[in-house]
Amino acid sequence: MGGKKFAVLLCAEDSEYVKKKYGGYFGVFVRMLAEEGETWDVFHVARGEFPDDDDVGSYDGYVITGSCNDAHGNDVWICKLIALLKQLDSLRKKVLGICFGHQVLGRSLGAKIGRSLKGWDIGVTTVHLSSSSSSKLFSSLKMPAVLPVIECHRDEVWELPAKAEVIAWSDRTGIEMFKYGDHMMGIQGHPEYTKDILLHLIDRLLQRNFIVDSIAEEARARVEELEPDREMWKKVCINFLKGRL
Repeated sequence: MGGKKFAVLLCAEDSEYVKKKYGGYFGVFVRMLAEEGETWDVFHVARGEFPDDDDVGSYDGYVITGSCNDAHGNDVWICKLIALLKQLDSLRKKVLGICFGHQVLGRSLGAKIGRSLKGWDIGVTTVHLSSSSSSKLFSSLKMPAVLPVIECHRDEVWELPAKAEVIAWSDRTGIEMFKYGDHMMGIQGHPEYTKDILLHLIDRLLQRNFIVDSIAEEARARVEELEPDREMWKKVCINFLKGRL
């Protein structure tokens, strides 16, 4: 796989804590996904930084990160990101969307997205994997029927376009994962997060008044209930992004 190029489309601003401890969210994703001989670049799309038109096709795959913004919003950079994702679809580039990235990827394909009717989902959530036609995606990795993952979201994908397929769900969220063709996949949870990152994020959300004390307390308790299977999620993401499934 040597020589391949990948890009992280960073949709959030790094906190000082994550920058210092992990090298920012770009560092978190590189730590999870990068392998020897690959080139990884980052584009701060939330600041309006996008790959040049001439360079878009040079990347073998793209990762879209989480964000504090709403994927159903119409900020200039979000609209530009949607246009880029439509271009990547036409080029059949591998695209992996995480949390906000999952939602905005769905939106670019024609999905309906918005606020979750069940409110915030913060903690470790048990995701149920589909036994449908995408079972080959999981069978090659010998995945279990359920898989815990760290979550931190209040928006969700409500409804997918006809050509997309739900490949995982949870009691809190009906579309935890989807696949579109063989080149695009969204994951509502955060395979890249450690519990440390999530606990720090809970504090940030509380400080910025995104959540109230009661939600923060419940979220911290839920963090301790389950262990996310980070190794299996890592395998899923790497094998999808690099065409090994």
